[in-house]
Amino acid sequence: MNHLKGDHLKICPQDYTCCSQEMEEKYSLQSKDDFKTVVSEQCNHLQAIFASRYKKFDEFFKELLENAEKSLNDMFVKTYGHLYMQNSELFKDLFVELKRYYVAGNVNLEEMLNDFWARLLERMFRLVNSQYHFTDEYLECVSKYTEQLKPFGDVPRKLKLQVTRAFVAARTFAQGLAVARDVVSKVSVVNPTSHCTHALLKMIYCSHCRGLVTVKPCYNYCSNIMRGCLANQGDLDFEWNNFIDAMLMVAERLEGPFNIESVMDPIDVKISDAIMNMQDNSVQVSQKVFQGCGPPKPLPAGRISRSISESAFSARFRPYHPEQRPTTAAGTSLDRLVTDVKEKLKQAKKFWSSLPSTVCNDERMAAGNENEDDCWNGKGKSRYLFAVTGNGLANQGNNPEVQVDTSKPDILILRQIMALRVMTSKMKNAYNGNDVDFFDISDESSGEGSGSGCEYQQCPSEFEYNATDHSGKSANEKADSAGGAHAEAKPYLLAALCILFLAVQGEWR
Repeated sequence: MNHLKGDHLKICPQDYTCCSQEMEEKYSLQSKDDFKTVVSEQCNHLQAIFASRYKKFDEFFKELLENAEKSLNDMFVKTYGHLYMQNSELFKDLFVELKRYYVAGNVNLEEMLNDFWARLLERMFRLVNSQYHFTDEYLECVSKYTEQLKPFGDVPRKLKLQVTRAFVAARTFAQGLAVARDVVSKVSVVNPTSHCTHALLKMIYCSHCRGLVTVKPCYNYCSNIMRGCLANQGDLDFEWNNFIDAMLMVAERLEGPFNIESVMDPIDVKISDAIMNMQDNSVQVSQKVFQGCGPPKPLPAGRISRSISESAFSARFRPYHPEQRPTTAAGTSLDRLVTDVKEKLKQAKKFWSSLPSTVCNDERMAAGNENEDDCWNGKGKSRYLFAVTGNGLANQGNNPEVQVDTSKPDILILRQIMALRVMTSKMKNAYNGNDVDFFDISDESSGEGSGSGCEYQQCPSEFEYNATDHSGKSANEKADSAGGAHAEAKPYLLAALCILFLAVQGEWR
């Protein structure tokens, strides 16, 4: 091997070398490719985990809804027969709206469920009072008594609470998996700066120009270069970890009180129980409605007998147990899915702050810690003496290996940080049973939104803050004294929220 004076080299040590300037340039390109390959391999693995889990959750939730609708249809056909078939579109509409909420989110679940029970009351009121003629205006009056008379017992209230918080948690959790997938995908494509590229060349291939082909870079030397080259990615870590923690909290809800599987699987029985409550209380309910809405007009005598024979509500509930009632969807159960995802989420925590070490642990990039004296330190085969700098952009001012402009954060990374922050806030709301479109992203506000979904257990204080409930009113608006106190702040809050929405709307839908 011929050694020459290295005056012609731009990056590698210039005392003596076996590399030409052309070789150095080729090595520079190769070192850049090596770096991008190792980083993308790590990120792609994580991205694939979130992508596969999102797909599995999405398939599970959609199939769960299909199974619940089929089960209800089968049960009601056998229990109520022709009467159900005449009114089946009411129940089809219920599932259409539930599916639409899960897919698009543009459904007010509370209003939709209230409308379902009001429409069901109108249909049943006709059936149990088939000797009368009711105009549309009269039936509209009847529907106004749904809340007051509670003709279906306590089923609507309980089901509304269960469905709302379970669907909010399920949809938000699936959306969180998709956001994690997309954030990792966007950040996995690294474009090293010229300073980073020079440092990579010096670390990976300049030893070759000295004839030290088998000597690998010192581990701490690699660590400093990776922390410099991945400084912006390191800044993701704080919001990423907050996001992972919020996902884990919602995962616990999915395993417990917000379990959508335990809500949807028996929904047919619950609605049938409500129908039976209405039938048992039909006389008292009808009397009170007649008092409030006025006496109805009787049908002509000939039409009364025909109407009763055709549509009288005489079905009695018979417990129905199909031979193969679906208890799982997508070949699994929610508990198994959540257990698996929780494990993956915990493993993904601190991914970005660990990324420089993970890259340097790759045998293609550096020697192990045990070879501190027999490694390449950028100048020769010897121990690396500099201390390892911290993670993130702000810590790179004193990086001995990579010159980093700490005054210019990466715009792509900032967008991903904002996407994570937005999704974390949505997670916190979902944890409390709230579904919001716009919200205060700071954790400094206090107070708990009504409809928190924590009826049976106390919610942790760190997940309590101003939120909008399903009626569209904030907790502050509902408090008698809070309206005036916050009135002056609203224009500024709205402006901030608009800016936030425009900045990140493409990142987290």
